[in-house]
Amino acid sequence: MKRIRIYLLMLMLCFAQTGKGVAENASIESMESMESIEPTESIDTAQSTGNGSLLMRVEDWYARNMNYGSITALMAVESSFIPFPSEVVIPPAAYVAETEGSSLNITDSYVLNVLLIVLAGTLGALIGAVINYLLAMWLGRPIVYAFADSRIGHLLLLSSEKIRQAEDYFNAHGKTSTFVGRFIPAIRQLISIPAGLARMPFGSFLLYTALGAFIWNAVLALLGYVAHGQADLIHRYSHELSVVLLGAVAVAAVWFIVKHLIRKKKHA
Repeated sequence: MKRIRIYLLMLMLCFAQTGKGVAENASIESMESMESIEPTESIDTAQSTGNGSLLMRVEDWYARNMNYGSITALMAVESSFIPFPSEVVIPPAAYVAETEGSSLNITDSYVLNVLLIVLAGTLGALIGAVINYLLAMWLGRPIVYAFADSRIGHLLLLSSEKIRQAEDYFNAHGKTSTFVGRFIPAIRQLISIPAGLARMPFGSFLLYTALGAFIWNAVLALLGYVAHGQADLIHRYSHELSVVLLGAVAVAAVWFIVKHLIRKKKHA
């Protein structure tokens, strides 16, 4: 009888020890599953709540929304009489051209993607320049100058003085001005207008404009390419760079307003 009691006691101890081991294993497995889930949930939460610096959000927007068609369209606007900087199109596009899931990442070669961006930008610049050329040739000098001094022209940052400067530059340098002018900020958008007014041969106009636009876009794309090589550093200091970016935009806005008020006061 005593032996039976001893056997029962030993059996109970074994069951107790086994139950304890199962409980410990279940606890460990649950902790491991929690650890594997937490990072994913935190990433999803961060993405859903929009956490991250302004610079990171801009980068994400470019990666999700920019494509070769939009690059062509925006560069056509930039090359026309509508004020729009090419610096906010080509460099960021080249920067995100290797981002997984981006519409710009269509080949296995990052360099080839950047080259396609340059070609798309050049095509857009050519379209905008041709629009300026044909409008100037069709409307003629009096209407072009009158439009530049109109209220709509001023809203587009045009003036007869700017048109005259572009025309003087074209008259001084001839056909090559449509090439060299692509690298001069004050002339780049308007050089096609005096070319149209002077009825420059269309073939020469296309050739010089395409070459100038291609080189200019290649320079801008190179800036984005170099910045992409420093992506880790940019991400590390993205908050600081966002502050600098906002400061630059604020300074540019103040400068534009002050310049507009000074010009308005002179004409008053």
